[in-house]
Amino acid sequence: MEKLSNPQVTIETIKKYDFAFQKKFGQNFLIDGHVIHKILAAAEVTGEDFVLEIGPGIGTMTQYLAEAAREVVAVEIDKMLIPILQDTLQGYDNVTIMNEDILKVDIRALAEEKNGGKPIKVVANLPYYITTPIIMGLFENHVPLYNMTVMVQKEVAGRMQAAPGTKEYGALSLAVQYYADTYIAANVPPNCFIPRPKVGSAVIRLNAWQQPPVSVEDEKFMFSLIRASFNQRRKTLQNSLVNGGIAVTKEQIAQALAEMNLPVSVRGESLTLEQFARLSNLLKS
Repeated sequence: MEKLSNPQVTIETIKKYDFAFQKKFGQNFLIDGHVIHKILAAAEVTGEDFVLEIGPGIGTMTQYLAEAAREVVAVEIDKMLIPILQDTLQGYDNVTIMNEDILKVDIRALAEEKNGGKPIKVVANLPYYITTPIIMGLFENHVPLYNMTVMVQKEVAGRMQAAPGTKEYGALSLAVQYYADTYIAANVPPNCFIPRPKVGSAVIRLNAWQQPPVSVEDEKFMFSLIRASFNQRRKTLQNSLVNGGIAVTKEQIAQALAEMNLPVSVRGESLTLEQFARLSNLLKS
């Protein structure tokens, strides 16, 4: 069978199964082999690897992953795509298709079963509406990860890499940078998909840190501070934390900021990850 990265083959496959795109699943199928090669190169997939693919669609990237990796598990939420995947991937005996919601899959158990608990590689063309929950779910549940190479909305990729003081900088920037080193491998225009999305995309690789780059006593507390800081980003950090329901007083926040040589008028958007970690540790103690 000719590769699905040929747009004509994708169109014929969709017609053959009379497949209707589901808006609720944010489905956009990749039809560019060059982009797929860039994804595989960024993920550094080798014949030794077990790869988890999230959202395989009709199997376009799965075909390439199966040829490059030792084993692939492809998790697809849309049951209408399962018979198509069984057809397009029938020539590959190292692929397992799972009709599941990835947010409900025990990926730690999967990594244990398929890869002896060693860090796995994740590859995904993520629906824009669920990008953040999937990425943060993998990180926060401490799934053993080597790297995650994902296609996301270009704007979201920018937010993941954003620096303090910029418009894009926010809770997602800090969370991703706490768990991983980021690298944008490719920008992908809308014409690389069927149907065409309204916005551009980017392939971003997240290399999971073996140890976080900052020392923090209580991760959950630090992230509650971060979320509260950006919920009302035009307010001062002090007011944002008090209004955000964090169990600290204005006086305690002022004292912690003074120890950090920061003014009480400072806003959360200007603090680095290191400063949030230190603030968290000071308020916790």
